[in-house]
Amino acid sequence: MGCLLYRLAASSLPAAPQELDMVSRLWTREAVLTRSILLIEQEGTDAVEVGRERVLTAFLDGLSAPLILSVREHRGVGHARCLTLEVEPPSQQERRQLWTEVLGRLDLALNGAVESVSRQFHVSASAIQAAGVALSSMDGERDGQPPGGQEQADRLWEICRRQARPRLDELAQRIEPSATWDDLVLPETQRQTLREITMHVRHRHQVYETWGFAAKESRGLGISALFAGASGTGKTMAAEVLAHTLRLDLYRIDLSQVVSKYIGETEKNLRKVFDAAEGAAAILLFDEADALFGKRSEVKDSHDRYANVEVSYLLQRMEAYRGLAILTTNMKGALDPAFLRRIRFVVQFPFPDPAQRAEIWRRIFPKAVPTERLDWERLARLNVSGGHIRNIAMNATFLAADAGEAVTMRQLLQAARGEYAKLEKPLTEAEIARWA
Repeated sequence: MGCLLYRLAASSLPAAPQELDMVSRLWTREAVLTRSILLIEQEGTDAVEVGRERVLTAFLDGLSAPLILSVREHRGVGHARCLTLEVEPPSQQERRQLWTEVLGRLDLALNGAVESVSRQFHVSASAIQAAGVALSSMDGERDGQPPGGQEQADRLWEICRRQARPRLDELAQRIEPSATWDDLVLPETQRQTLREITMHVRHRHQVYETWGFAAKESRGLGISALFAGASGTGKTMAAEVLAHTLRLDLYRIDLSQVVSKYIGETEKNLRKVFDAAEGAAAILLFDEADALFGKRSEVKDSHDRYANVEVSYLLQRMEAYRGLAILTTNMKGALDPAFLRRIRFVVQFPFPDPAQRAEIWRRIFPKAVPTERLDWERLARLNVSGGHIRNIAMNATFLAADAGEAVTMRQLLQAARGEYAKLEKPLTEAEIARWA
């Protein structure tokens, strides 16, 4: 249109009516004299407060100059005449084209990595441009040839992961996934289910898009899992293993903190999390699922009705989420069976038997930790889960370090007494007979 463009955050508009009227008149004059158009951006994931909404509506009503309003969701504009344009995020094909334009000849040297990142990371054109600059700055050309190979492909993937982190880091706890399949002690049935989860995440684009399942059925395409089991049985570790295997970020969200007693606040908190995670399709780990997913009671008042609305909203977002959403609970029996039917995978984490506890003990100490005459079978008599085994092993290692010795059964006995005292649980003679 041959006009200049100015932009202003909606939150910067003054709330006082006189000041707002002054801004409106000054901008109208500026627009006429300089042939300018104002872009107001209301891009936050938070629902705008009622007061701020009134300010923006009043400004739109009082302005007599062309204006562009950028918002995340459709909204009314008061009495102003408005043409609404729906701006869709770039499709996978469009992102692929943007990557090709940004990377140039680097594209050919990345062993198909561009195809993978364009499918996994739903990022904007500016983010793709920034990633291309970051990749080029990490390693220049050598001998006149652009850098390439698997190393550069891995770098590109990590750059894209980092770009998606800032918004989620403000809303959830990022867990660095260090655990591997070797660290996970579970029956083969549960391990196979976890492998199936990774398979679904890896091949979801091929099955949904290339082979047409998304066109045939748009509902239930999100990949969701419920990890059920007592505390310390390995639910969080299993999520780490999945994140490590898939090379995706893992974020822990405590549902007991997300749920609010104020109507509408729970949905707002959940919307923030899912909107922020959508760009990278990170793995979301919702702890304490029973805080929200309890059995539905008969609707007796408005609070019961809104509690069911919150559950329905979470399930709806999980079903639409491109990544993997994991719910954990210590009490599977407290969950409504109707909700379980809408979750694709359910993994029951059993309390470890003596053979499994012995295997956990064998793997619990890093190779650098000095140990002396540890009896795994006797240690396995301790009737505790893997999380408590880890606490005992770590506390015993601190005792050994303080004494300048290797870890022995004596330090482990002392650490076990402390852990059992914390649990308010008696340490029986059968568990520690002939230890030290």
